[in-house]
Amino acid sequence: MSDHQSNDETVLPDGGDVPRETVSIPTEIELPRLLDFYELQDPEHTQIHEFYENLRDGRFTTTECRECGELHFPPRIVCPECTSDDLEYVDLPHEGEMYSFTEVRGTSAIGMNGDTPFVAGVVDLGPIRLSARVDDASYEDLEIGSAVRLKIVEVDGPTDQDRVFYRFTPV
Repeated sequence: MSDHQSNDETVLPDGGDVPRETVSIPTEIELPRLLDFYELQDPEHTQIHEFYENLRDGRFTTTECRECGELHFPPRIVCPECTSDDLEYVDLPHEGEMYSFTEVRGTSAIGMNGDTPFVAGVVDLGPIRLSARVDDASYEDLEIGSAVRLKIVEVDGPTDQDRVFYRFTPV
């Protein structure tokens, strides 16, 4: 018998027995891991853990293929251009400029809607362009070409891991 079954039975007027059980509803629900948008950053959970280790140390890095020279973001474990797995981590600039942006005004997932509106956009770092959130700015504060600088944020979430991620702020 499973945890959800019960021996309690009710006798119906026609003499049949119908199994019954009692279920409990939790008074508090933890944020499901499914709604945690930041990946686990240790070697057991991701093969790009070095990116997060570098970021934790204040270095913004990505992978470059030693075979064909392609630079990739996000970091890869295999080059999508030549399929080589001979990649190395290289430093990226900490400053760039806004290539495009928008303001997110809608609500997010349950329990994560307390920080809208916020700005998200594409940041041009020179060798690469990447999408990122832009803190400490509203849509009206920015324009195409606005200078931005890397900001490292620590992620406080439903795991025991010390996690970090990147954002940008206006210069």
